[in-house]
Amino acid sequence: EVQLVESGGGLVQTGGSLRLSCAASGFSFDDYAVGWFRQAPGKEREGVSCISSSAGSTYLRNSVKGRFTMSINNAKNTAYLQMNNLKPEDTAVYYCTAALILDCSDGGDYWGQGTQVTVSS
Repeated sequence: EVQLVESGGGLVQTGGSLRLSCAASGFSFDDYAVGWFRQAPGKEREGVSCISSSAGSTYLRNSVKGRFTMSINNAKNTAYLQMNNLKPEDTAVYYCTAALILDCSDGGDYWGQGTQVTVSS
């Protein structure tokens, strides 16, 4: 069974940091591309960062460049999103998604349940 489980969300003050984790089972990040998306209340879901280990490609949203870093530990089959210097506009539910071929504007075939990130001003 394919499963993605996110963790690491929470409440943080402006300028703070969080690290989100996405643990995968039922498939390998060696073969699948993985991405982080977020959806704020009343807004459309947007791609934050995506990595394809097999294709050697990465994507990072302009608004988070210099603050967020995505990485993958293939041995643990876990993806991470390190978020530094958080801003109130980063407040959203963050989702992990995966697919053999991942479009970081649309998302993948598999999704996690999401983890809430709230940044207070």
